[in-house]
Amino acid sequence: MITPDYDGPSVFGYETDVLTRVAAISAHTSPLASLGGKDAGGMNVYVRELSYHIAKQGLPIDIFTRRTDLETPEITYPSDGVRVISIAAGPPAPVSKHDLFQYMPEFAEQMALFALRDGTHYDIVHAHYWLSGFAAHYLKRYWNIPFTMMFHTTAHMKNAFSPAEHHEPEFRERMERRLVTLADSIIAGNPDERADLIWRQRANPEKICTIPPGVDTDLFRPTDQVQARGRLGLDLDDAVITFVGRIDPIKGIDTLLESVARTRELVPDRRIVLQLIGGDLDVAGNPVGPLAETAAQVQRLGIEANVRLLGSRPQDQLPLFYAASDLVCVPSRYESFGLVAVEAMACGRPVVASRSGGLIFSVADGISGYLAPVNDAEAFATAMARILNDRTLAGEMGRAARHQAERFAWPVVAESMHHVYLRLAQGHRAQLCCEDEIFA
Repeated sequence: MITPDYDGPSVFGYETDVLTRVAAISAHTSPLASLGGKDAGGMNVYVRELSYHIAKQGLPIDIFTRRTDLETPEITYPSDGVRVISIAAGPPAPVSKHDLFQYMPEFAEQMALFALRDGTHYDIVHAHYWLSGFAAHYLKRYWNIPFTMMFHTTAHMKNAFSPAEHHEPEFRERMERRLVTLADSIIAGNPDERADLIWRQRANPEKICTIPPGVDTDLFRPTDQVQARGRLGLDLDDAVITFVGRIDPIKGIDTLLESVARTRELVPDRRIVLQLIGGDLDVAGNPVGPLAETAAQVQRLGIEANVRLLGSRPQDQLPLFYAASDLVCVPSRYESFGLVAVEAMACGRPVVASRSGGLIFSVADGISGYLAPVNDAEAFATAMARILNDRTLAGEMGRAARHQAERFAWPVVAESMHHVYLRLAQGHRAQLCCEDEIFA
């Protein structure tokens, strides 16, 4: 870890070499939500795991999220040193994230009141997603402490890769440009995102730090494929492809399904099985909501016998599905990091992913898997067939994938983030050139 070069009083009014507690904000989605739902994906895992590992280093974290029901306790204790605090702001019911901005001033006010009741002092605020960024900004009137911002996705980047009918509103783009100026520090998930923030959003380079998300290399590790397939009812000769993610157009599921249909012709000696994890199933196991639309596309392509629609699954079940796979496909039109890709790599599985966003830095093309052009089903099919037809290649790529994933182990990532918090509390800009260490 780089040692802070602090040698004077803080511009925030105090000197410190030790932080007492961090307030993390994930306003629109709880880190405890089941993965694969409408707004529950990699960001939820990121917030939860980052908090756990920073707390493990001795710095407690409270994660504030908006209350969406009347049953959830105000305070939940998911792990030592971590509290998840449900804040009443707006109706105690699910609300579309597109309608949540109006409740952020109330959210900030209720956070401040909670801190007063609880007798808790915070040194730093870490905001996740643009809505949380404005809650952090409003908190300055109560706490007057610095906040760091991680967008996870920006409207600008999402709109650049999504169909027009799924574009984010111009209001969000405008508000994110404001946050680039308002935040004391910005965390970019990869060098590409950092460059975009500087050149397109005109962010001050001195306050941007590039720190990728992490992966739990103890949970996600190579395990026996034969046993995994036995537990999931898969044949040893099946050619198994796995997808994990939200059912959202930006995830490129339409491209994946088209590529599966083509892969059947390119891998004639094995039965193709796609495990599609994400979305909702009803009590009878039938797909509902966006997953029902995916099921309709499966039917149109005539690949019902090749696709298992499994719905969302808890994170601790994912290693079993990765272990049973020959490869994991991440066909997203854009990913700021590509957490699923790195989880699969940590499990020793090659990845076929889009040549887009953070995936370019997470997956080494030709070494831990292949990168394919966005939306190019033919290229995805060709890359997947190359791995599925060559078990020796698949094994070599899997071993290389595990080695590369170890760069993103959570203790390394958490140590870098802890350093950013300390620099902010000391009044420094948060720049930390750790991309050379982690993305090398």
